[in-house]
Amino acid sequence: MFCCLTLRHPFGNSQANSQIKFHGVDPLSLLHSWQKGNRWPVFTPPAAGLFRRYRGRLFHRRSHKTELNERHGHVLGLKNINISMPGGDIQVIMGLSGSGKSTLIRHINRLIEPSAGQIIVGGQDVVKMPLDDLRQFRRHKTAMVFQKFALLPHRNVLENTVYGMEIQGVSRQRQLESATHWLERVGLKNFETKYPNQLSGGMQQRVGLARALANDAPILLMDEAFSALDPLIRVDMQSILLELQKEIKKTIVFITHDLDEALRLGDRIAVLRDGEVIQQGTGQEIVLRPVDEYIARFVREVNRGAVLSVSAVMQELTEPVETGAARICGDASLEEALGFLNRENAQHALVVDSKSRPIGLLSMRSLISAIVNPSPGNASNKASHDTSNPLPLAQTSRNS
Repeated sequence: MFCCLTLRHPFGNSQANSQIKFHGVDPLSLLHSWQKGNRWPVFTPPAAGLFRRYRGRLFHRRSHKTELNERHGHVLGLKNINISMPGGDIQVIMGLSGSGKSTLIRHINRLIEPSAGQIIVGGQDVVKMPLDDLRQFRRHKTAMVFQKFALLPHRNVLENTVYGMEIQGVSRQRQLESATHWLERVGLKNFETKYPNQLSGGMQQRVGLARALANDAPILLMDEAFSALDPLIRVDMQSILLELQKEIKKTIVFITHDLDEALRLGDRIAVLRDGEVIQQGTGQEIVLRPVDEYIARFVREVNRGAVLSVSAVMQELTEPVETGAARICGDASLEEALGFLNRENAQHALVVDSKSRPIGLLSMRSLISAIVNPSPGNASNKASHDTSNPLPLAQTSRNS
């Protein structure tokens, strides 16, 4: 079952609704106070009252967060959130520490109560769910993978993996079958009897991932799940997730502060700052067209050759081309395209889709221009590629 999540703030227009294709999650705006000694926010009547009093200014002033903290001791967690998360895709939420990433993801299963707004999943508002319905929603519709693994130390790998199914009331035989299957898929076959303290960090996180997948929930919430891992193990876990996603097609909400990770994993990315969505779109859209200097600083040092695809920088076809041209797939990365043109000793190539149909033209000059990072002064401008001069179609053959 696919699930589309849409987060929508309660005082703005709800253009996100038109994007819902399967199910939806609608949103929130959040004002919370902090309870001394408690890591997570607690919601109090004074905070809710203050929210109602200030809401007219909360969504039109950038100084509200500092003002509320200084004058009232309250912290604005999220503001004016509108996000549509297509079913079966990986939605990445990224930002610096304190930007509201973890606050946002914990609204989906209502581990944090919003002060206002909606969270709609499958036509149901999670905010209005009675506690019994909420428990069933958490047990059967969502699964979480945590940054710090959250494994039970007195349980071995197999027993940790079946824990969620025990809560669901699944039969023991089915528990063992599902747990064994997913442990093998994440590379932990023959580790079933080991305990968490006998595993490396990467192996413990694989147990956490297997536990979440064994629940068979349509929504997978991953809160900086790979952030505590060493770089090589982290890349390995990313590869495992991407490979599994081809099969399971879950709706995955993935929290990270790492842009490279976001660009590798995310079908779509939303960048938060101070509780607001600054920009959202595909990774290529964000890299090529940062909306402001804050986003531009994020993407300035990214490896554009590895992130951008040929289709993002090609010149669209306006007339037929000769069939003898060197051909490259539009999904290829710019690095792959550069190597291809170099091997073919070609200055131009015909870009084709997955069915080998011509869709555009690529020149070596536009390719190199796209790979080179823009200077700081031009970083936030719309990326420009060498499309002002049409490619010489008669010279698109190999060894031109």
